[in-house]
Amino acid sequence: MPELPAVSRRLLLGGALATGAAAAGAAAAGTAHAAPAAGAVGAHAPLPVRTPPRRRGQRSMIDVPFDVHGTVRVGIIGLGNRGSGMAEGWAAVPGCRVTAVCDIRANRAASVANRLVALGRPRPAEHGGSADAYAQMLKRDDIDLVYIATPWEFHHQQGKEALEAGKHAIVELPVATELDELWDLVDTSERTRRHLMLAENCSYGRNELAMLKMAHDGLFGDVTNGHGGYLHDLRELLFSDTYYTDSWRRLWHTRSTASFYPMHGLAPIAAAMDINRGDRMTVLRATATEPKGLADYRERFIDRSHPSWKETYINGDLVTCLIDTAKGRVIRAEHDVSSPRPYSRINSLAGSHGIFEDYAGTSATGGRIYVEPDHGGHSWRAFDAYRKEFDHWLWRTIGDDAANNGGHGGMDYILQWRTVQVMRAGLVPDIDVYDSAAWCAPVPLSVTSLAAGGRPVAYPDFTRGSWVNLRTGLDSRESAMPPVA
Repeated sequence: MPELPAVSRRLLLGGALATGAAAAGAAAAGTAHAAPAAGAVGAHAPLPVRTPPRRRGQRSMIDVPFDVHGTVRVGIIGLGNRGSGMAEGWAAVPGCRVTAVCDIRANRAASVANRLVALGRPRPAEHGGSADAYAQMLKRDDIDLVYIATPWEFHHQQGKEALEAGKHAIVELPVATELDELWDLVDTSERTRRHLMLAENCSYGRNELAMLKMAHDGLFGDVTNGHGGYLHDLRELLFSDTYYTDSWRRLWHTRSTASFYPMHGLAPIAAAMDINRGDRMTVLRATATEPKGLADYRERFIDRSHPSWKETYINGDLVTCLIDTAKGRVIRAEHDVSSPRPYSRINSLAGSHGIFEDYAGTSATGGRIYVEPDHGGHSWRAFDAYRKEFDHWLWRTIGDDAANNGGHGGMDYILQWRTVQVMRAGLVPDIDVYDSAAWCAPVPLSVTSLAAGGRPVAYPDFTRGSWVNLRTGLDSRESAMPPVA
């Protein structure tokens, strides 16, 4: 069993020290802090967060295009369920080649390499057998993009080292779990001039992208609020001895009280609201229910000899983050993986002209809609015709390929295809390091808020003021995959 890296006391203590750290940061000389909300005073004022100054010579990565890559050569770190499953998708994208694979368990690297060869792909180099095997892989000169799919506690360090090795990086959720780590990735990207992107596959979901286009076309009028979540009953997988290596994901529920994984629900709402592209998140407050689900499941289904009986679960079952934006909008982002319930990411967006809700309709799309002047009578309508009208160009172009090559209903392949396409065509990434940091910030911010009894916490502006400028993102203009020589 590999040694898990030390988790900071901020997270171990459920944020008790995070509050102190924020207070200490507020007192530090020469640092900037997010301004409290207008009119908020005393105990109702948001706790400040530190904004580190940009170092001399460090420049923004906003709207910085990739250099043109004839072939995108991918190295993969982490070959558990997620990493090994995504390997075939990367290899299937035109103009992409998996050149190296790495896992601390060397047999996993060999297994993935064998599988790619069986599919007719070139055999990637294999790295593994030690905790620093990934560092050896990063020394290779035949890697342009590093895909990181290790447990959460490794993401910051491996993502940073990938950038410092001159590679671009795409990192599974979250890219980091603490604010100073998120800032470190922003600064490292700006310093190395390499892109770091969150592998936020759900932002490429068909309904999510149609919702984005409807919002930008004004179908909802002035958008005022959105609601997203990651509501996924993972109890069986969390107690599996084989699914999450060394039970890493269950152990997070013994360490901290936080919204561990809100990005799948938050990111599509944030994109539809043009967060970092004309609006920004300014304040977060969090609530959490009692931690009942995992202990209850263990009591009913897990043998007394199982090592989980030595654990105490402290994270709330349902952790809710309410987030204000500079334009006066409100986002509700939920996280619950320990309660019995059907899967949902919610995906609800509302404005002065109407509302869309996902996972609620009875048609094949799963969505329902109500917008004026098309609808009246207080009755929801099927989403099908609207999704067809507002279908994103990525789904119209490669939807069939996605269905054949990608997991999660094709979202994975859309993410991989688009990532390779922007690198081969020399375009700006849809999701940049600022989006990645902003979408992952609820993890540490919820720790701070919950430890302070739900007190608001100022939301960092990772763009350092550039959020006011409109620019494209997931609403990218249609473009072609360069032909493969």
